[in-house]
Amino acid sequence: MVLKLVTGTVKWFNSRKGFGFINSEDGTDVFVHFSALAGGDDEYKTLNENDKVEFEVTEGEKGPQASNVVVTEKAPPSFNSYNRGGGGGGGGRRNRY
Repeated sequence: MVLKLVTGTVKWFNSRKGFGFINSEDGTDVFVHFSALAGGDDEYKTLNENDKVEFEVTEGEKGPQASNVVVTEKAPPSFNSYNRGGGGGGGGRRNRY
């Protein structure tokens, strides 16, 4: 059941796991899954932090959930811990000889 059509801003989206949260205009955090993003089936579906979106809110198993999400204003890609790959590190022991 569709509750209403609202606008919001992407709080975060993990493109590897395919989900994240949108902060709706009334301040509610709304769960979003990549399958709710508008676009063709052959298109890679993702959101960037701070994208402006319009979406329908439905009641999911654990609370409000976004469906039919359309990006109305793209934000530049963000390089936060949710979207970037893990870092390498160096490690191991060094030989003293």
